[in-house]
Amino acid sequence: MKPQRDLLARSLAAVWHPCTQMKHHERLPLLAIVRGDGPWLEDDSGRRLIDGISSWWTNLFGHCNPRINAALQDQLGRLEHAMLAGFTHEPVVALSERLSALTGGQLGHAFYASDGASATEIALKMSQHYWRNVGLPAKNRFLCLEGSYHGETVGALAVTDVAIFREAYAPLLRPATAVPTPDARLAQSGESAADVARRAAAALEQALERDHEQIAALIVEPLVQGASGMVMYDPEYLRLARQLCDRYRVHLIADEIAVGFGRSGSFFAFEQAAIHPDLLCLSKGISGGYLPLSAVLCTDDIYRAFYDDAVSRAFLHSHSYTGNALACRAALAVLDIFDEDDVIASNRQRARWLGDAAAALLTNRPIAHLRQRGMILAFDVTDASDDFAARYFAAALEQGALLRPIGHTVYLMPPYVLDQALTCELMERATRALDAALAPRQRA
Repeated sequence: MKPQRDLLARSLAAVWHPCTQMKHHERLPLLAIVRGDGPWLEDDSGRRLIDGISSWWTNLFGHCNPRINAALQDQLGRLEHAMLAGFTHEPVVALSERLSALTGGQLGHAFYASDGASATEIALKMSQHYWRNVGLPAKNRFLCLEGSYHGETVGALAVTDVAIFREAYAPLLRPATAVPTPDARLAQSGESAADVARRAAAALEQALERDHEQIAALIVEPLVQGASGMVMYDPEYLRLARQLCDRYRVHLIADEIAVGFGRSGSFFAFEQAAIHPDLLCLSKGISGGYLPLSAVLCTDDIYRAFYDDAVSRAFLHSHSYTGNALACRAALAVLDIFDEDDVIASNRQRARWLGDAAAALLTNRPIAHLRQRGMILAFDVTDASDDFAARYFAAALEQGALLRPIGHTVYLMPPYVLDQALTCELMERATRALDAALAPRQRA
């Protein structure tokens, strides 16, 4: 196939790409993707890439999945969308029921939007408005973890502690208070990951004891803080945070936008701490990477605080495409695959393949903190230049893999369709890319 250079030029002229310094594309050309098939993406020159990061963590069951395709084709002949204010439809009702059932009925009410940042906004607004409705309007501030990332809209940025995102828009924000992260890499001599979690929880307790009358909620990414470099921590932190939030009457918001839907080793990451949050944010994998969709699930207690004759006590948030029928049908197809293929059990085997391949291939290389939580594997590169991420991304493309480091952290988060041979192949390509990205610095 002849490369579509005119398409690349048109894209650079007309499309403002996300989280991108557009000037960099003067030397780092765009790739024109023309098709996907399972874990593979193909560009306009015929090169095939293993999608090692599930297209920004969204694609669970491969590109152009036949079962999701069939569900969407069926739905297209029925209903594509109808406004959800004053109307309803089968896909949104069925999805809400099934998501609630997956929480054991603890979170029984689903509110929909299109993306993860919107889900964060909804959860923050629900929490603040809840406290207003129950007569505690002073509880309108938030706590987040150091290094947290919850999206890039104004409300979501307020609870995001990644400097490059937050500082650019600081004048627009009402920042949350960041409390210490339970990052297991912070373990001191003789400490376990659980010890780090307990230290961080003690700091959280101090913050809540001091400010609980103003704090509406603590928001966390359960077990893995993604955008700050795949920070991983022990479930003990979630257990203690749940106890502290109960004691001080503060909501616990679980942002499972990245780690939900089996990514962490359980369907929801919070399950590994044997707790339930008050509010649960979902997106990314919810539709298998097909269509924009997010959801916030809440407890009966929160829902009841809004149930009233007064419009001012209703949840005053809307979205034109709330509960889009096509997106909900894609999500139902995703849940069907989880049920029919026993995906959580299968992923335990896939995670072992990934971990074993990494342990075998990454020896004698300048890395630290090789770590894994379910289908997320990461390591930190200790001998890397400032431009390592760009070097590695380019080197990985040369090796036929889509992998994008976060700073000096390389991570793999592949779709749940790789067999053992392809898992090893992905790890081999990731390792060759590491050697290539470090080669100029090692020679220097």
